[in-house]
Amino acid sequence: MINIVEIQIGVVLRYKKPSCAVNMYEDGHLNFHFLTKHSEANNLQLEKGINPSAKIKTNSGELVRSAILVSSSPNKKGSIETPWEDFYDVDNGHIRYFGDNKEPGKDPATAPGNKALLEAFRLAHSHSAEERALTPPILFFKRAVINGVAKGYPQFYGLGIINSVELVTQWDNKLARTFTNYAFDFTVLCIASEHEEFEWDWINSRRKKGFSLSITNKASPKSWRQWLIEGSNSLNKLRRRVSKLSLEKTVNQKPIPGSESDRILNEIYIYYANKKHRFEALAEVIAARVIDREFGIYHKGWVTQGSSDGGADFVGKVTLGSGFSKVELIVLGQAKCEALNSPTGGNHIARTVARLKRGWLGVYVTTSYFSDSVQREVIEDKYPIILIHGRRIAEEVAKIVYESEEFESVNSFLVAMDKDYPTRLKQRQAEEVLNI
Repeated sequence: MINIVEIQIGVVLRYKKPSCAVNMYEDGHLNFHFLTKHSEANNLQLEKGINPSAKIKTNSGELVRSAILVSSSPNKKGSIETPWEDFYDVDNGHIRYFGDNKEPGKDPATAPGNKALLEAFRLAHSHSAEERALTPPILFFKRAVINGVAKGYPQFYGLGIINSVELVTQWDNKLARTFTNYAFDFTVLCIASEHEEFEWDWINSRRKKGFSLSITNKASPKSWRQWLIEGSNSLNKLRRRVSKLSLEKTVNQKPIPGSESDRILNEIYIYYANKKHRFEALAEVIAARVIDREFGIYHKGWVTQGSSDGGADFVGKVTLGSGFSKVELIVLGQAKCEALNSPTGGNHIARTVARLKRGWLGVYVTTSYFSDSVQREVIEDKYPIILIHGRRIAEEVAKIVYESEEFESVNSFLVAMDKDYPTRLKQRQAEEVLNI
């Protein structure tokens, strides 16, 4: 019997001893033994850090491991059992895991878990697609603490492939001795095409004697199938990146063609086409609205002069709290009046970020839009910068004109901004904004 169960990354399973595969759920959690039971194969285990399944002969005669289950126990770090600390960063598709040798003077390649992973590494990095197909999927778990209990609750962290292997010397604090071991760097594969759900039936189908690799792989994640074809050079683009879920699509950063926002953005771009430096004043107004000036937290500083901007086009500050319980953050802004149908350059954003000091906030305002790669860099590197695209500019300008009795049209608003521009120019150090 094969169970068809989909599990998501982050789900906590129940791993009871002695094992019982009768119930789908145990103690409110999906039962690991129910999930993995198979009438034709030995039970999968999570008793050790590295748990290779037994090799099974395929219909072509090759001996193949169904999977290797890797488990980390954070609660045991620094102990005699686990005198090291593994590193899980699955949101960025990376796990660094230390092998299972702990004996001084022993060849770490002979430890059973290390031996299985080294074999998997060799297969995964073969230039032969046929040999890569023999690679066992590596499934990651970390023991979770539930209601104060640190045993019996493995948390699923996805599947991956060994990216690199390093021979390291480690120190055991408890026993005051050194030993050699392997450190494995894994790439955790993206399963966004499967809506972040892993189909366990694929693993179970690989546990049937005489199974077909080509047939069972049809149930594997898309990223796995792509890696089988393209090899190790494709691992970086196939790695799991949670930031992808936060990316704003290009179509949502640009006004709908023919819409009012589209007309406004084109009018803004044409107005500043021959005086793009003056767009900086408008950019600061938009930035202030996005940061939410209505609550009084943003305060205008000035627009920098062209010869002394040092990577910034306008400077302001954000005030949080009041009186003694107050903190002020410097806001460094970059403004770009760019072609509407070409993404803004990542080098401009990098220049702004490079200028930010501890406790500063960056703002980048463009009439264009931000590519996926630029957004991903900002998100993954946790840059303290706000990105404002062309569509948001058009929407905010429309609100200003609509809400104001002073401006009859977008053009009259832009003319007023232009008139005020010379008074906004100052040549000062950014830190001086804290004195106003």
